[in-house]
Amino acid sequence: MGKRLWFKRLWFKRRWLMASVSTGLGLVCASQAGAAQDEETNVQNLPAVEVTAPPSTPRRTAPSRPVARVAGASSSARPKTRIYVYPTAPGAGSAIEVDKIPASINAVDANQIRRTRSPNIADALQQYVPGVSINEVTGNPFQPDVQFRGYVASPLAGTPQGLAVYQNGVRINEAFSDIVNWDLIPTAAIRSAVVVTNNPAFGLNALGGAIDLQMKDGFNYQGAEIDVMGGSFGRIQGSAQWGKQVDNNWAVYGALEGIHDNGFRNFSASDVRRFYGDVGYRFEGNEFRLNGGVANNSLAGPSTVPAELLQQYWGATYTTPQTISNKVGYLNLTGKVEATPTWTFEGTAHVRAFKQNTVDGNPTDTVPCDADATLLCFGDVDPLTGLQPSANGLNGVQLANTFAPGAILSEIDRTSTKSTTFGVSGQATNSDQLFGHENRFVVGASYDVSSTRFTGSAELGTIGTNYVVSGSGIFLGASGEPTKIGPVSLRTVNQYHGLYALDTFNVDERFAITGGGRFNAAHISLMDQLGTALNGDHNYDRFNPIIGGTYKITSEVTAYAGYSEANRVPTPLELGCADPARPCIIGQFLIADPPLQQVVSKTFEAGFRGTKELNIGSLGWKIGAYRATNYDDILATPIPGLTGFGFFQNVGRTRRQGIEAEVSLKSNVLQFQASYAFLDARFLDALTLGSDSPFADAGHIQVLPGNHIPRLPSHLIKASVEYAVTDVWKVGGDALFVSSQYFVGDESNQFPQLPSYTVFNLHTSYQVTKNVQLYGRVNNIFDNRYSTVGTFFDREALPNFTNGGAEFTDPRSLSPARPRAFYAGMRVTF
Repeated sequence: MGKRLWFKRLWFKRRWLMASVSTGLGLVCASQAGAAQDEETNVQNLPAVEVTAPPSTPRRTAPSRPVARVAGASSSARPKTRIYVYPTAPGAGSAIEVDKIPASINAVDANQIRRTRSPNIADALQQYVPGVSINEVTGNPFQPDVQFRGYVASPLAGTPQGLAVYQNGVRINEAFSDIVNWDLIPTAAIRSAVVVTNNPAFGLNALGGAIDLQMKDGFNYQGAEIDVMGGSFGRIQGSAQWGKQVDNNWAVYGALEGIHDNGFRNFSASDVRRFYGDVGYRFEGNEFRLNGGVANNSLAGPSTVPAELLQQYWGATYTTPQTISNKVGYLNLTGKVEATPTWTFEGTAHVRAFKQNTVDGNPTDTVPCDADATLLCFGDVDPLTGLQPSANGLNGVQLANTFAPGAILSEIDRTSTKSTTFGVSGQATNSDQLFGHENRFVVGASYDVSSTRFTGSAELGTIGTNYVVSGSGIFLGASGEPTKIGPVSLRTVNQYHGLYALDTFNVDERFAITGGGRFNAAHISLMDQLGTALNGDHNYDRFNPIIGGTYKITSEVTAYAGYSEANRVPTPLELGCADPARPCIIGQFLIADPPLQQVVSKTFEAGFRGTKELNIGSLGWKIGAYRATNYDDILATPIPGLTGFGFFQNVGRTRRQGIEAEVSLKSNVLQFQASYAFLDARFLDALTLGSDSPFADAGHIQVLPGNHIPRLPSHLIKASVEYAVTDVWKVGGDALFVSSQYFVGDESNQFPQLPSYTVFNLHTSYQVTKNVQLYGRVNNIFDNRYSTVGTFFDREALPNFTNGGAEFTDPRSLSPARPRAFYAGMRVTF
């Protein structure tokens, strides 16, 4: 009887939550989902689950508990309400009421994603999540760097990754270098994107947090939609999605996207093709789903360009070809069983096949020999020995110089990465009372194994005045003293084990505490297919704890605080390029296999959040602070005098701390959101780094404790608004201010910073009929010319052909942002 009374109290408590919410997320009543209508949103944009009340007539059998179902499931005679939950672990059943989360709440829903009209989820994250910024270091809008609190999820191999990214509970950081290929994720199929902080349960790479993407299915999306759009720079994109609940038990969903973009820079056209599908079966609280996807994308990555070239033409490039081919196919099988009224078990099995080919035109250190110009050498004469290393062919014999006199030598670097990943995970959730108090316990385990085959080659060529590298068919073998370049063939195997447990205990109606942790174990094997230099076995393990609590100060205000730890292990790429005496082309070639220490992050976080119902809408707000310290952080370090060469090293401690604040007001007529984020990111230990900075001494700079970490702006200010002028016409806009940042390579903070920038965008939509909508968007309405990231380059590597072949004088290399762009489209729903 006592347990039955507790379930009734829980039910009435959740009903009461509809009228009074202190989590900052809000609640709405359940309604049947339909594709022709915008999905319902709450203050902070989490999708809802439906909670079914126990039957009103008592039963003599075992007591039943409220059953959570995703919104859009079939209705029954029993009353339902909606409650918003937040993930505490990769498994779907781990979510708890947002009021109990001892960390910042950040979420983006399908409506906000659609409002950006972007084929990239990163744009919605930047617009609506405080602390998130993006830059196009690759020069491609489909492959941005996503930065959050000074940590990065990047598609660029060689970038130290500090964010874990999950899709339907499966980690999608690629096996070989932990990169995240945002172009492979079909945006139309995303139901929500949640940024989880201060939680080690999300495993490796969650130093700054995890981005948890939940995809649509036929239970929460019914109907059909076709969306086509076109505009500036040859952009043509289209998407189609369809979902149907066949009966009370079966549902199916599918989404297809295709995009072509010429780019605003030379040689920057891209094509994106991707599909996602889901088939689900559910009965009596149990659910089984099979989902998967494929993508085949051809991307141009023109990267940064010398500032002097940009002054001549904003769409300039520096060395080409620079192309990326990404292909992926994945399949996930998930199951959830409500074994008892208080125990839920779920499991996942997944397989992922990923293939990436890159072609990258670069300057080369291969030159005619000083002593004999009929032969090719590598690098400069060693001042100690008076010798110049020979440039050898694949057969190990020094190459003859067959190039025309006066030709400027360059090279085309090619890589191929093929990875297959298989993984299984299991999780159990229990909601039994503990000492007479509400309690939620989650325990889970995961195992992932990945096999990768990586190859690399370098073809010599010549470069023209348009900076296009033409190949010669001559490939470099092992060259340099010691070997600094040559063909690579490597096989790697990653095995990752995880075991985690979390418990949230309600001390009373206001106060809840969370505790637990995760044990990570990693084994990484490298097997050189051409020799032995890359062979190695590396083992890492660590237990990461979490402790935190929330306190409901009033019915509308909640305070939270927490502490957690997380770790990331070196990737096979980093382990294969960690010897300063044998540097490699970062992201391209591997040379040796010395050990690296794993990175450990320790984070404190605290803040307040709340909501208030006003006559003009729902007001939501939050303010919080955090402090994260990394130990044995890993950094890519360039080698002076060798263009593009470098190695990875542990650089001691770094710190990222800051403040985030947000306010939102939402109603049927007005959607408004504004946020401010402050980030202070610094080195805590002294170190020496190679750099092309003009302040470098013999190619090196001295980093002192307290120096700022480059590429991380200190201030972000965002605002967005949408107003319904009439029932069918909406207008809106958004603004972004990003403060100045230090150049990559200026870790000593001596060079003037990359200037701040502000960008404004406008959008509008008109509902012509119930099923047809026309829309338009103008990005960068004031045509502001700004750069999102800056670095230095070797000014002597190639001449400035726009200045008669003279040497470059400006050391800056910049990633230019898109000029003003116009887009228009039509959305049709059925």
